[in-house]
Amino acid sequence: MLYTDPRSVIRLDGGSLVRVFVNCGLREQQQPLHKRIRRLERLVWWIMLDKARKIWKLLEGQRLRYAGATAALIVASCFLYLAPLVPQITIDGVIARDPERASPFVKRMVELLGGQSFVADNLWLPCVLILGITGIAGLFTYFRGRLSAKACETIIRDVRDRVYDQLQHLSCSYFDKTETGDLIQRCTSDVDTMRNFLSMQIVEIGRAMVMLLVPIPLMLAIDVPMTIVSVLLIPIVSGFSFVFFIKVKHAFKESDEAEGAMTTVVQENLTGIRVVRAFARQEYECEKFEQKADAHRRLDYRLYYILAWFWSSSDLLCFTQRGLVVGAGAYWLATGRLQVGEYFYFITAVNMFIWPVRMMGRILTDLGKALVAFDRLNEILDAPRETMPTPDETPEVIQGEIEFANVTFSHVTSKEPVLHDISFRVEQGKTLALVGQSGSGKSTIVNLLLRFYDYQHGSIRLDGRELKHIDRQFIRSQSSVVMQEPFLYSKTLRENLVIGRPAAGEDEMMEATAVAAVHESIIDFDDGYDTMVGERGVMLSGGQRQRVALARALLADPAVLILDDALSAVDAETEDMILTALRTRRGRHTTIVIAHRLSTLLHADEILVLHHGRVVQRGTHGQLLGQKGLYRRLWHIQTSSSAASDDAIVPGTTTSQAAENAPA
Repeated sequence: MLYTDPRSVIRLDGGSLVRVFVNCGLREQQQPLHKRIRRLERLVWWIMLDKARKIWKLLEGQRLRYAGATAALIVASCFLYLAPLVPQITIDGVIARDPERASPFVKRMVELLGGQSFVADNLWLPCVLILGITGIAGLFTYFRGRLSAKACETIIRDVRDRVYDQLQHLSCSYFDKTETGDLIQRCTSDVDTMRNFLSMQIVEIGRAMVMLLVPIPLMLAIDVPMTIVSVLLIPIVSGFSFVFFIKVKHAFKESDEAEGAMTTVVQENLTGIRVVRAFARQEYECEKFEQKADAHRRLDYRLYYILAWFWSSSDLLCFTQRGLVVGAGAYWLATGRLQVGEYFYFITAVNMFIWPVRMMGRILTDLGKALVAFDRLNEILDAPRETMPTPDETPEVIQGEIEFANVTFSHVTSKEPVLHDISFRVEQGKTLALVGQSGSGKSTIVNLLLRFYDYQHGSIRLDGRELKHIDRQFIRSQSSVVMQEPFLYSKTLRENLVIGRPAAGEDEMMEATAVAAVHESIIDFDDGYDTMVGERGVMLSGGQRQRVALARALLADPAVLILDDALSAVDAETEDMILTALRTRRGRHTTIVIAHRLSTLLHADEILVLHHGRVVQRGTHGQLLGQKGLYRRLWHIQTSSSAASDDAIVPGTTTSQAAENAPA
């Protein structure tokens, strides 16, 4: 079926799908069918040429090695076809009852070997020639394998490096809409698929063509009708392989995507294994995985069903071709038209080239897989990177003065703005606190300041410079962030602490951990600062992870320090110790604090209260308590809750009394 709509799906051979976009005019429907088919053919050829250009570009730097491998393959193939000529010459020109019936070519070769009598008396000579020719073919086959393997491994190493480097420089919005499991699938399974193709099949394409083309001149020189019989079914086998390639390419793409979805489930489950156990969701997770695994099995089954049909059908065609050679050769041998040695050569030659031709289906299968993998990797490599300004726009150092002016922002996937007309100013060394309910836009302000996302309207200035004109990497190198759920690498505590400042000394590291109130906990460990924290810091408590992350941020000595609910997992006494220590460092950093626990914000120079992406209140703690609004309501709720907790310790105090005694 052929659909002429520009965005339609074009079906080929009853099953394979090739998605194309035809840039056609308004009168496309009125064009004759043969013109539309020609346009489609040109488009398909353009797509194939485009993929060929991409693969050619992929081979850049290793083309000489592949050329050497191809040359070695041609030489090896030529010698392999010379080997069966030796027994043919020996049989027809020496051992046969009537050597005079041999062809002029055979007689000439016998003379070159020393004559009929000499060869008849020294039959070991043909054996030595066969061994020598086969040995030379084997040597060049080794060169072919070595060159192609070295070229392949170099290319794959470069691809891995490029993909990983690309992932490090993609925007946060890319990762917001891409599943982690799918990215892992592309970086592992798809790279290995390309590796398998580049290591063997890209050279095997040349081998199949050489193995077919090299013997044809020799076969034509021996007997033309027998040559025609020997290649009679080759076009059918080749065409069958091409049709199979089109079908299997789409089937493999679906199977690969299903495997990526299954990998995503495994990755999410292992990352949140404690949540799964805490809610006793093991059976649910198993059922979810079984669904993905079953979908992958069904698509894999379909893929192998197609493969089974191809191998069985191609086997039938190949055995039929061999049967034609055996039958026709036996008939002509019986009628005296064909010599025994010639018959032997044709059978040997057909056996040598029919299987490489048949393997074209396997080669095209791997080519289809490689093209799918190549396209999936190119989706990563072609994704736009975070924009970088020119070097002269980046300042030498950041002081820490921050100004938001009428900033409005919305995510690409959301129509409603997350922030509405946000304006504030933080002087160097001052502390700004952000308060509000979940989803009010607090973390979004931090994300914009770190240039994880770019704002659409308004202005953000850092030390008087427009934020969009400053290098992202430089901004982040001058800032430190402590998240509510901090990430620790599976390394030692020492290695985690010095990530932001590898050259930090021992005294500086201990000073930072002391301010974060985690030094005493660290030295209580058996290995102290050399203690392994496990994956994502699993060996530490939630409060210890937060304090280690805080110490890591302080050790970097940033111009801008951002605390995103960084003390939510510590107890009140430890929180007070940390806040007291941080007050001794006032003026060293411009600090932005996000907190739900309002006691953390008592000493902030200014507090912004956010609601649905808008600033509804601003001022100091004392000023906001004197105003009716969200801040005072939150303060009363928290102090009432605190008083209720104290009621469990101090008898005679009720929750209502505690609320009445709370500051107004």
